[in-house]
Order: sequence, then C-alpha cells, then structure tokens
Amino acid sequence: MIRVLIADDDPLVRVGLSMVLGAGPDLQLVGEAADGAEAVELARRLRPDVVLMDIRMPRMDGLTATGEIRRAGPEPAVIVLTTFDTDEHLLGALRLGANGFLLKDIAPEAILDAVRRAAAGEPILAPAVLPRLITHAVGRPEQAGPGEGAARARAALDRLSEREREVAEAVATGSSNAEIGAELHMSVPTVKAYVSRLLEKLGCANRVQVAILVHESRQ
Repeated sequence: MIRVLIADDDPLVRVGLSMVLGAGPDLQLVGEAADGAEAVELARRLRPDVVLMDIRMPRMDGLTATGEIRRAGPEPAVIVLTTFDTDEHLLGALRLGANGFLLKDIAPEAILDAVRRAAAGEPILAPAVLPRLITHAVGRPEQAGPGEGAARARAALDRLSEREREVAEAVATGSSNAEIGAELHMSVPTVKAYVSRLLEKLGCANRVQVAILVHESRQ
C-alpha cells in the first residue's frame, strides 16, 4: 500500500482528494493536515510515502513545510498542489526538494497516476504545464541580463556527451523515465543513471532545473 498524507487548508479540497485516493485500491490515506506545521508533524509521525502539499496555508505555508520535511531526508515524496497562475513560490518549493507538482483541476486518474509515480521515485512534471513553468522561471527579473543566462546554459550543456544531451532534451519536455526510455531505446534503470549523472554534471537539484537550463540555452 502507498501511504498518502494530504495537506490543504481548504476542507473541500481535502474531501475531494480523499475521495479520489479512495478509488485507488493500492493507496491508503493516512492523515490530513490543515496547515504546513501540522503537515510537518504528521509527516514525521505517520511516515507517509507521498505528501500532497498545498502551497498557500496558514501558520506555515507549503514552501516552508516542504523544506522542513526534506531536512529529514529524501522521503516522503512531496507533490505540490498548485493553481500555477497564483502560486509564485512553486519554483521555490521545487528547489527545496519537492518531487513535482500537480494542478488542482486535473483529472482524478492523473492524480492517482502521479501518486504512484512519486512513490516509485518518479518526478512529477506535467508536460502540459512545464512550458509555462519554464517561461515563468526564465523570464524572472532576477535572472541574468539578456544573453548571459543563455550563454551560461549553453556552456553547461556543452559539457555533456551526445547521449546525455539527448536525455536532457527529453527531460525538458516533462517526459517520465519510461517515456524517455521508449523514445531513446534505453532501459528505465539506464535512464535513471543518465538523469542522476545529468544532475551531478549540471549542478542541478532536480529535473526542473535541467529543463530550465535546456530552455535558457535556446534563448
């Protein structure tokens, strides 16, 4: 069973998510938190496999809660729940170690699939939303001046082998390891090894940062 914790200050959202999770015979809802502080406490006590984490909550927001949970190690997987257009701190949550993000209005089947993938160690980066996320990140005012970020990104990617570059390009589309493997005719364990190597060689904390580099290099 995959043990799941929900953290959201909206009781209707919690009810909806609990109903969705209830449709998965391999999923078990182990707790619900109404704010980030409670999410951290329950994550430590209940030891879930996956946390569905809202960003905007009272007492402690999801950004801070994600950082607190991640200080204890790589588990549990944390999936950020977002409306995207209003969640300006989404990138911060990913930098702090969130495993990915879900839009609150996606189909129930997609939520179940995302939870299972997160529990299996797959990052959750919705292909339909990733381009908007990248545009938001690349276009932030604190980024380097015109051309500087692109030049740095191209220099970083130039250090990759041809095969590593192919994997990086596939990661930038939001593809899962299985999808990358099918596209590049590689086994999933081989894809995982390449992704780990990419993170190390590029100095990236997660796949989102790899995607940002790839997109910056095209500017």
